[in-house]
Amino acid sequence: MVVGGAQLLTPGSGDAHIVPEEPWHPVAGGYLRSVFYLNLPPIDWRLIAQEYEGVVEVGYGVSSVYAGLAAANGAVDHPAAIRAAIEAQDPLALYATSTRALSQLVRHHLETAAASLDNPGAAQDEVLRAQALFRALSEDWLDQFDSAAFSSLGRRWLELSNSIGSAGVGGVARRSSTASAFNAALAEINEYLIDNYETAPAATLSWYAPTPISVLDTGTQDLRPQPALPPGSNLNDQDPLPRLVLNFEERGIDEADLFLVAYGDMMFDSPEIFGSPARDIGIACSTCHNRSDINREFFIPGISSRPGGADVDGHFFNPRFNDRRSDALDAPSLRGIRFTGPYGRDGRFGSLRNFVRNVIVNEFAGDEPTPLMLDALVGYMLEFDWLPNPMLNTDGSLAAGASAAAQRGERLFRQPFRSMSGMSCATCHDPTANFKDTKRHDIGSGNPASAGALDSAFETPTLLNVRFTAPYMHDGSLQTLTDVIDWFDQRYSLGLSPRQASDLLAYVETVGDGVDPFEVFDDDNTPFRLAWEELSTFATTLETLIPAQDAFHADIMIDTVAADLRADASGLVDSGQAPMVFELADGLRAIQDSYTDDDWSAAATGWERWKQLADRYGPQLR
Repeated sequence: MVVGGAQLLTPGSGDAHIVPEEPWHPVAGGYLRSVFYLNLPPIDWRLIAQEYEGVVEVGYGVSSVYAGLAAANGAVDHPAAIRAAIEAQDPLALYATSTRALSQLVRHHLETAAASLDNPGAAQDEVLRAQALFRALSEDWLDQFDSAAFSSLGRRWLELSNSIGSAGVGGVARRSSTASAFNAALAEINEYLIDNYETAPAATLSWYAPTPISVLDTGTQDLRPQPALPPGSNLNDQDPLPRLVLNFEERGIDEADLFLVAYGDMMFDSPEIFGSPARDIGIACSTCHNRSDINREFFIPGISSRPGGADVDGHFFNPRFNDRRSDALDAPSLRGIRFTGPYGRDGRFGSLRNFVRNVIVNEFAGDEPTPLMLDALVGYMLEFDWLPNPMLNTDGSLAAGASAAAQRGERLFRQPFRSMSGMSCATCHDPTANFKDTKRHDIGSGNPASAGALDSAFETPTLLNVRFTAPYMHDGSLQTLTDVIDWFDQRYSLGLSPRQASDLLAYVETVGDGVDPFEVFDDDNTPFRLAWEELSTFATTLETLIPAQDAFHADIMIDTVAADLRADASGLVDSGQAPMVFELADGLRAIQDSYTDDDWSAAATGWERWKQLADRYGPQLR
């Protein structure tokens, strides 16, 4: 599966184990995104039109998808046909015309290569362009639907490249092209493309993906492909990674001694608690809330209106929860969450437990969580603390070391404004209550259902650590704190002078600051080391789960940790240590096999053996 110009093919953990890959050809990327949007009712035809009119990816010298497709125009004017399908808002017509156009563009470049075999460099360039386009039809799809053709066509592409020949270097190692071999391979590729991508499906599809017609003709129209995200998606962790502040750690308590917290920590990093497709593509709580904070890099075209947010009540994650509104929300920081209720951007949940259940069951289509799962997740999240801020006193006032500008800003922050009905900024962002008032307000930033509708109130966010949680507002529509101050100044006619706006910014930045906001990696604290310390702690929950003979909850943990260990091994500083990590992952699977066979005694023995391995290998792993 393609994620943010990267390959993420197997279900994994909440960590984004992503290997960078080559950028997409703009025509291939635009095609895949537009097809992806067809599966998100109500279809955003404006967004689809934008895909064809502009280019997100760089390179290839293509100014728009329309311009790229026009190169293959012959009997059909591809851009005109696609524009007509978009104007008619006809999903099947758009899918058929755009798939046919892409297929014919692949063949156009291959046929140009065939005519250029006397110039190996030019022919090779054309084949590479054709391969970059064919990638949209094959990667993620062809192997799923027609594995035999995937293998056969793969050999034909290799034969194409090998038969082109080479001009050599300075005339040395020159190799002539073999037209007969090239044309034989070309004929097979052309035949498959024509037969499978250049004929419209016979009936309306229940889903849209670049599926060979031969598969659809077998009556498997209801066979859904494995979940895949479109080009431009990004599930990478935020970089730099936020520093996690946990209350029990600050008090010197070992998480391994806190079963409920450790199990909740594991679930926070596990896609296993969600349903498809979130689970299949590796999304976990920590994907959007890195280390209790935010992931401002998270982005899925058609689901995120901007990086750092997502429409979690749309069709993709849970069709049953689709509210049929385009209302992507900015992912909030969860730092200090035990003090920041109510929950949800509009404050619809007074209970953190109910909010967590809603995320699992409604937003991400997971099964009903057990009481233990909810207890553990909530127990872990209640340990999230803010970054310490020495510039704040315990009553929320500025400490003596604050700058003069921040002190002036503090006075302005507490000053009543007539244009705000005599309220001040501090009325809602109460310094004595963690800069919140636990209320909801309609400040004019929402999108009401109708004129005069009272449905755009949002809960007051805290300003603590706010320097690190951009973008701002419920929908992430403002990029900087300066933008936020300007918005309020204009919205409420505050009449701030440039100096007042600067002072207010200095104050908010001081309030929103924090010590050591990001994880610092070095020779000892490597990314793998951080992951190992977490995963080995998660495994300690077997100390409780095995004596309780709790296979259900043990499965969630082992399915998460064993997969993570294998995935994280690619990040070892010394790749020679990977067999140790694989042995640890296999050891957990062996424990799982034992209790699956109802041999809990063997599971307990396996756990003792695993701990010995962890004690032997763990200190070395970096």
